[in-house]
Amino acid sequence: MTQAAPAPALRAPSHPPDIFDERTHRIGRIAVPVVLGLVYGYWVAANNRAGGAITGWNLLLGFASALVFAVVCVALLTLAPRMPRELHALLWTAFAGCAFGFMYSMTGEAIWRSVGMAVAVAAVTFIAFFYRYYTREDAFGRRIR
Repeated sequence: MTQAAPAPALRAPSHPPDIFDERTHRIGRIAVPVVLGLVYGYWVAANNRAGGAITGWNLLLGFASALVFAVVCVALLTLAPRMPRELHALLWTAFAGCAFGFMYSMTGEAIWRSVGMAVAVAAVTFIAFFYRYYTREDAFGRRIR
């Protein structure tokens, strides 16, 4: 009596195919934080002026905020993956909380409300990032394949 041999199991790729070359990734590691920084700087400046006239100080605040945001974002993209998953999540949490708190404080709300909102955003960010890194990295911060 003959029976069919079991078919080999199809293995799903461990990661999606990479459609961009290394040059595109290298440019993206700088371009994405710069664009996000410019959006953040514009948003901070717009919150600061509260619909009023655009001034030189307002432009300076926007560009300084964009520069700091982009530099810290590039530093985190470079250094955070080398950290253990808990510290990795904590670094992004601090960045998101500080960025949101500063931006919210430009609206003119009370400082305690800005701090409370920043802590709330940071808590949600920590939960999301810790879960993501906990399920995708081992205890030493290496991606699980």
